[in-house]
Amino acid sequence: MTINGDRIPVILDTDIGADIDDTWALAMMLKSPELDVKLIVSDTGDTTYHSKIIARMLEAGGRTDVPVGVGVPFDSRRHYNQAKWVDGYALSDYPGNVLDDGVQAIIDTILSCPVPVTLVCIGPVPNIAGALAREPRIVENARFVGMHGSVRRGHGGSPQVIAECNVVNHTPECQKVLFASWDVTITPLDTCGLVVLKGEKYQAVRHCDDPLVLSLMENYRIWLDAVGRPSEDIDRQSSVLFDTVAVYLTFSEKLLVMENLGINVTDDGYTIIDENSKRMNVAVNWKDLGAFEDLLVERLTGNQL
Repeated sequence: MTINGDRIPVILDTDIGADIDDTWALAMMLKSPELDVKLIVSDTGDTTYHSKIIARMLEAGGRTDVPVGVGVPFDSRRHYNQAKWVDGYALSDYPGNVLDDGVQAIIDTILSCPVPVTLVCIGPVPNIAGALAREPRIVENARFVGMHGSVRRGHGGSPQVIAECNVVNHTPECQKVLFASWDVTITPLDTCGLVVLKGEKYQAVRHCDDPLVLSLMENYRIWLDAVGRPSEDIDRQSSVLFDTVAVYLTFSEKLLVMENLGINVTDDGYTIIDENSKRMNVAVNWKDLGAFEDLLVERLTGNQL
């Protein structure tokens, strides 16, 4: 999927620094030639902390041309699982632009772009709800791609659906965003909850000497310690890489089974099929999960397996 043969302009909205999969997704996005990254905005919790990780990752990737937007803070959701990586780092250290009003930065970026912008949202969405409330016209020049929900399956392919984290946190805002009058594509746990790199695929990333990937692995080690996971995982496999699938859906759907479904977001955070609700493009199954894993590894390392 491209726009007039050119790169797709994207904005990433992320709660990076909570679960490590956001960091993998950011690295994948920066290494995807189909994408023109216009802005990255931190969301939910301590957004200054999240923004520091964004900024330092952009530095590691040589992408200080990308502005960092500081999103709406919510003190009730604090996860500092990668804090050691930005210990002593200040946003003023970032050589690029830091925009204190991330919501306005989203609005300005969408309205000023000559072609439609893809919002890639891999966390709860209070920033996007705030942007819609402040400037409803953004729906005219944007589409939404998100890692949200649990439709027919839960974690790890379980038949037990759940109120997924990115929906159940700030549910009213999620309802406003998903029901807005723009095109919506989501990867629920049904598909994104199955992505784990192991074996040769993981080792290719683990031993890559690219500065961005080295920073990713540094964060993974810190995250494992912070969440009490076995430290040996750094040498054997990734965690579940939910958010990487949303990045993929920004530019392609060919490895996934997509269904156009009416989806209702209940007040208690469930995403249920309801033919009377707004229709969304939902990644419900994989056509070739192995090929996606290969693509992810190729993007991160620059080498085919």
